[in-house]
Amino acid sequence: MKTITIEGQLRSDLGKKATRQLRSEEQVPCVIYGGADTISFSAPAKQFKSLVYTPDFQLAEVKVGGKTYKCILKDMQFNVVTDELAHIDFMELVEDRKVVATLPLKLVGQSVGVKAGGKLVVKMKALKVKTLPKYLRENIEVNIDNLDLNQNIRVEDVKDENFEILNSPRIPIASVVMTRQLRQEEAAGDKDAKKK
Repeated sequence: MKTITIEGQLRSDLGKKATRQLRSEEQVPCVIYGGADTISFSAPAKQFKSLVYTPDFQLAEVKVGGKTYKCILKDMQFNVVTDELAHIDFMELVEDRKVVATLPLKLVGQSVGVKAGGKLVVKMKALKVKTLPKYLRENIEVNIDNLDLNQNIRVEDVKDENFEILNSPRIPIASVVMTRQLRQEEAAGDKDAKKK
């Protein structure tokens, strides 16, 4: 799995004035939760680009105060006016402690419904899961080979014993819908059958 390395400096002054000063120097205030201690640090905004502006799920290796923390991105805030990154929360990965993460879905295979002329409609791009850090991965593969016309694949159809899926089980992930052309062809076929 892809890991982004972030090198930061510990923060001792956590007040608003200090935080504003950091942001004016293009530094992003950050916090790491979930481990033995809560660590407040800052790092240059440009270090976060490949972690924040991507649909991929990645790990972050945060080097701060002479230590390295293996983390996942938990939350981030942006400035409402400038849209610049204002704050990031990380969750430290502890081997025997489950974490909640949002993993992207990757649809694999060729749907029989699409082969028959239908159109694949993707309704969900990621699932929220609870799992041990060792099971985290870049995406969850969902096979759509058997997805036929007017059928759905739902959250409950995703089976993985390593994950507790937190999304509602009935939510559709993807479906194959009839295209207008296919409906017209079927309607024309029905008219021809009636004439005979």
